[in-house]
Amino acid sequence: MNSTMLNRALEGRHAVVTGGGSGIGAAVAEMLLKAGARVTLMGRNAARLDSQRNRLAALGEMACIGVDVSSESSVERAFAQTGAIDILINNAGQAQAAPFTQTDMALWQRMLDVNLTGVFLGTRAVLPGMLERGYGRIVNVASTAGQIGYAYVAAYCAAKHGVVGLTRSLALEVATKGVTVNAVCPGYTETELLQASLEQITSKTSRTEEQARETLLRSNPQRRFVSPQQVANAVLWLCQPGSEAMTGQSVSVSGGEVM
Repeated sequence: MNSTMLNRALEGRHAVVTGGGSGIGAAVAEMLLKAGARVTLMGRNAARLDSQRNRLAALGEMACIGVDVSSESSVERAFAQTGAIDILINNAGQAQAAPFTQTDMALWQRMLDVNLTGVFLGTRAVLPGMLERGYGRIVNVASTAGQIGYAYVAAYCAAKHGVVGLTRSLALEVATKGVTVNAVCPGYTETELLQASLEQITSKTSRTEEQARETLLRSNPQRRFVSPQQVANAVLWLCQPGSEAMTGQSVSVSGGEVM
């Protein structure tokens, strides 16, 4: 396949990206557009979605729809507006740290609602259509927190482990139906979530931001953070022709942190 064909490998496909207003979601949307897909961005912040639409509109056909992925009714309303969907990127997520003994029910439920229930609701909205057409690509943006444990984020880790388990189970259910289900598990990535983690470290310790960064980098064999574009590259590959044999997998994009 020549480079021109590869760049338009998703021509005619419609992709939905949740949490598309910034970071990994925005990078994935850009990759999908360059590959020829029509993209619908979903998220809670209308201004951010509009900003991404303005930035990316020249690359292809785009739409933006507001959604709260933790709300069943909101998800149903949003996906009712999209038409047929070939590719779903469940990217919306939220992280919040607290020692386990200070993790109250509100924090616990919020981490499950956004990070796990959101994946369930989005997938439930698109799967019947994919099965009817005999084609679909579902990629859940999980985290290395879905593969290993981290201190002080028990609720977040539990939710992301749930995403990996859901991915594996659903992949088996639809393995002969033309639908693949995979997870991409980024390590610490240069996004607002990372910045929030750094701010939490600096606010609760005597460390500077540079020292906080160094603390997080120690877990990465490459001694650098992942870029949103590197995560988006992995997502794109799982959506393109040639990746059909990949299903039920949790692909770590983490500089060797998880092997």
